[in-house]
Amino acid sequence: MDAENNHQVPWGQRISYAMSDFGCNTIFQIVGTYFLVFATDTMGIAAAAVTGLFAISAIIDSFDGLIWGQFIDRTQTRWGKSRPYWLWFSIPFGIFCVMAFTNVPFGQTGKIIWIYIAYIGAKVLYSGINIPVTSILPTLSSSPSEKITLSTVRQLFGNFGAAIFLPLTLPAVILFAGIFDKGAKDPSTSSVGWFIWAVILAVITVAALLIAFSGTRERVVTRDSQRAVPMRESIKALKGNYPWAIIIFINFIYWGGFAVRASALPYYFKYNLHNEGLGSLVLAGTIITVLSTALIPFCSKWIGKRNTMLLGMTGTAVSQLILYLADRMGDSIPVILIGIVLYYISYGLTGALIAVMLSDAVDFGEWKNGVRAEGFVTSFSSFSAKLGMGLGSMILAAVLAAGHYIAGSAAQSSASLNAITLGFIWIPFIGYAASAVALLFNNVDKLEPQMLKDLKAKHTAELEAE
Repeated sequence: MDAENNHQVPWGQRISYAMSDFGCNTIFQIVGTYFLVFATDTMGIAAAAVTGLFAISAIIDSFDGLIWGQFIDRTQTRWGKSRPYWLWFSIPFGIFCVMAFTNVPFGQTGKIIWIYIAYIGAKVLYSGINIPVTSILPTLSSSPSEKITLSTVRQLFGNFGAAIFLPLTLPAVILFAGIFDKGAKDPSTSSVGWFIWAVILAVITVAALLIAFSGTRERVVTRDSQRAVPMRESIKALKGNYPWAIIIFINFIYWGGFAVRASALPYYFKYNLHNEGLGSLVLAGTIITVLSTALIPFCSKWIGKRNTMLLGMTGTAVSQLILYLADRMGDSIPVILIGIVLYYISYGLTGALIAVMLSDAVDFGEWKNGVRAEGFVTSFSSFSAKLGMGLGSMILAAVLAAGHYIAGSAAQSSASLNAITLGFIWIPFIGYAASAVALLFNNVDKLEPQMLKDLKAKHTAELEAE
């Protein structure tokens, strides 16, 4: 194991690790936010047809994350267990994300088949590059404070990627449409504009992931990190691991609400508020998340990891109630902006700590059961998050279909507008509130000092015996 005086990871490696999340968020946030709008408004596919895609994707996501986790635990290379996946799968991931924003000249059936292949392929490969982002964290340092720093810097870069590219997306699509697709009736739905923007983001994503691969090092050496851990042993790490069960549930319900809200946002500002420009401005508010994320190490030291995360989750739930108040007041722009600012501040206090809590669950599983299985334990993070996001997107598509949403129609029915409001305000509120309640039962912060002391002694004895 790394020596006591070597817990701190050099800044070059911290930034390289952070580039992994920057790369993931650069294009996948765009997929999560705009894919449904692209499929319905640009490709002309009915919302009901996309519902089936999200349902199948959610089922596949139930398995692929676990498979990736097993691959990681069985991987033995000179680069480590988690790190090489950024090298192997960054380019294929970028290609499939571009495919997701490519309007092929096929009929309806051909287009539906195309988006199924593109979207499912992008999500499967996202697991292949994103699970290592989490599974590598326990191997970068054994210090709790350093892991918080690493996760905070990573989240800062991830939020920074979203803050830059989400608000730029619609203006960029319109810009490229004006240059290369001047005949487009609505530049915001230009297939040419979307394709060019997707290619640019894919190139940035691949470059960021390759930087992450080249600049990180797996520094925590244990007996299990030097061998392929069999499936039957990996499962033992979950026995009685209640911190893991809690964080996996939170991952499911929180990111499910997040996905519904993100996908509903463009519809809400376009059809309910008739103000797409404000929607782009709101997405630019992601920069607030960057600032609040930077406060995590200080808040965690002051009130603890769990309470910092609880503060963030409670804030996101309250922000949804403020948006409802704005809706009742006749879509008051000042009140909407208050709700959005609170949302981004609160979200910034949450995302980075989910990864740290999963790292704690890896330590807890080894402390309680004697098995350290980073890939298997953290793979459920991707499984639960992607299942929640997949079901969330499916629920939104189903809600829009039930509300008789008509793609591209400037005047939506009251039922359609109510469906959009349900997706943007109330479904996310349920997810955020339920997450906060579940987190109240996680007390791993109190166990951490003794747990780390025992694990240090265990790792030292194992390595001396070899």
